[in-house]
Amino acid sequence: MLADSGLLRLLQQNAFSPTGQPMCLYGDPAYPLRVHLQCPFRNAVLTPQMQEFNTAMSAVRTSVEWLFGDIITDFKFLDFKKNLKVGLSSVGKMYIVSALLRNCLTCLYRNQTDFFSLDPPTLQEYFI
Repeated sequence: MLADSGLLRLLQQNAFSPTGQPMCLYGDPAYPLRVHLQCPFRNAVLTPQMQEFNTAMSAVRTSVEWLFGDIITDFKFLDFKKNLKVGLSSVGKMYIVSALLRNCLTCLYRNQTDFFSLDPPTLQEYFI
């Protein structure tokens, strides 16, 4: 899915700070390590700095996981594993639309989880 999305190419073209420093996304260990896509250290022997990085980033990643829970809470039909069958239902499309609508709710009403202490964008800003 990552290869099909074209995300890595877009990051290589656009993910730079105003000073030219590369910016990156942080993903789970299943993703490949790239300049613009970071993941936890997986070595058998981790230095204290590596362990500290993994711990700090785990807290941030956990906050992202809360959104997945919000989507399932707001769109309960996505949680019916027996009714949703890949190949027979448009599971991916339903999930993407549900995530988009959940983001719209956050734009309109904020989110109870205020981990980053940031204001959400307006709907107009979100869809630009």
